[in-house]
Amino acid sequence: MRRAPVDLPAPHGDNNIEREPLWYAYATGDDEPPVPPWTWTTEPPMTAHVHPPAPDVLRRGTHAPLPFGTAELLEAVAFPQGRVTTPQRPFCDEGFDRVGHAVVAALGAQWVDPDNAYNPHRGYASPRCLYPVQAFLERGGRRHLVSPETHSLVEIEAKDDGGGGARARAGVERIILTGRYTRIPRGYKWFRGSLVNLEVGFVLRSLAVAFDLFGIEGRVRLPEAGSAALLAGLGLAPEGEWSLPLVIDIGRDVPSEAGPAPVVRNAPGAPAPRQASPPDDPSLADLVRLNRTQLFPGAPTPLVTGIAAAARPPAEATSWAEVMWQRNSGRMPRGLLGMNGRLRRMPADWLRDAIDWLSVPPPGAVPRAVFDAVRVTAVLQAVDGFEDGVHRVRDGRAELHRADATAALRLEREYGYPLGPEAGCDIRHASGLWFLTARPRQVVDEFGPAGWSALQYACGWAMHGLSLSAAASGMFARPVRAFNEIPVQRLLDLEEDEMITLAAVVGTPRHASGALLDIRL
Repeated sequence: MRRAPVDLPAPHGDNNIEREPLWYAYATGDDEPPVPPWTWTTEPPMTAHVHPPAPDVLRRGTHAPLPFGTAELLEAVAFPQGRVTTPQRPFCDEGFDRVGHAVVAALGAQWVDPDNAYNPHRGYASPRCLYPVQAFLERGGRRHLVSPETHSLVEIEAKDDGGGGARARAGVERIILTGRYTRIPRGYKWFRGSLVNLEVGFVLRSLAVAFDLFGIEGRVRLPEAGSAALLAGLGLAPEGEWSLPLVIDIGRDVPSEAGPAPVVRNAPGAPAPRQASPPDDPSLADLVRLNRTQLFPGAPTPLVTGIAAAARPPAEATSWAEVMWQRNSGRMPRGLLGMNGRLRRMPADWLRDAIDWLSVPPPGAVPRAVFDAVRVTAVLQAVDGFEDGVHRVRDGRAELHRADATAALRLEREYGYPLGPEAGCDIRHASGLWFLTARPRQVVDEFGPAGWSALQYACGWAMHGLSLSAAASGMFARPVRAFNEIPVQRLLDLEEDEMITLAAVVGTPRHASGALLDIRL
């Protein structure tokens, strides 16, 4: 018999911004975590946010263009099984920069929507198009910031980092990902750390897809003991605004482990050093302190493909360029916020394909193991062969948990951005509402503090796969964390200690795309 809900952690608030630090404290062993003193501090309105200035090390850097013609290359490649071959003619390149084209495919700007308040849009989802995860490309002994908005690489001035191996080395090619928390409005407080981790998962999946399309091999090094030195080597001051970096070594001749990397369970984190965070931003100081404890031991692991092995071509043949162009989180006309959809009957193949894309395991021994502990719940409606209601995904199949024709409507009532004069909200018309959940204390008990980050990497990775599947079917996929957690936990029959790590609204758009400005190069 199901136990009465106990609302873990204590319900001082029912939104993710307030509950996230309490979930982390509960995960690390505190049965009654106190509310952090900065929870109720007043912050500037979200609309007042502006990006922080670029670090000095970037302001003086020279710009070099990324390769042109990536969109044209991808237009010639069928989705999902096609791959790019060396073209017969260069696209304004001297030679064929396979890595450069892959970087553009994964991270490049796609379109500007004149009706949207947040622009430009890339090929993966990001809250408010803020893109807090910054990518750096190291090649030829030099380091560069990848600047998708200017389609260029910004060279970073040489810096004596004293990092013992953190310096750029000739002959080494790698991509470095690190999140800048201050690109996200202060009103998100401690939750900025989770948004960055989730976006790392999105970016990692996007790069894995692009590497596969362009025939590039790589190995992933998750944040480790020497990662702070790499931050110093990049000159990203103040260091207390940035997350520990994740590195993708490019090519076959990178250090590899002898056999599969072991999964180190319950690995202790390193002592958290003092970080230079803004003195008036205590939630930032706290999340950075904890980020420095979430380290992953072990050797690099292969960057596995991000493309579902069993992916089926859509009913209407399309290209990789078109799928990346169509990927979106829901559109509204005339500058309105949110998303509107219309319910349409979907074939069973759509659901099977979505599950295949969602189920591709992430790279890294710990994220892959943590992903096995993630429970996938889908609220489905109007899908051929499936009864409307709550389904659990097990072994690649959706199994009915509870028939409920009103589940989507009731979920809309628990969404934090309701229908209004300024915003659309058609959750009740979604074909699928997907929830990735886990028991955070179990994860941290088994994998140590890094299990928290690994869980978010894995869920971001999975949701980007779902978004590609949706785009191929003419649908939007909107990753969200805005549901009121306690009533949704009960509606989905989750366990009392089960946290919603990430959700997505997947449906058919009601509004046409409008006059999108194509800014692909």
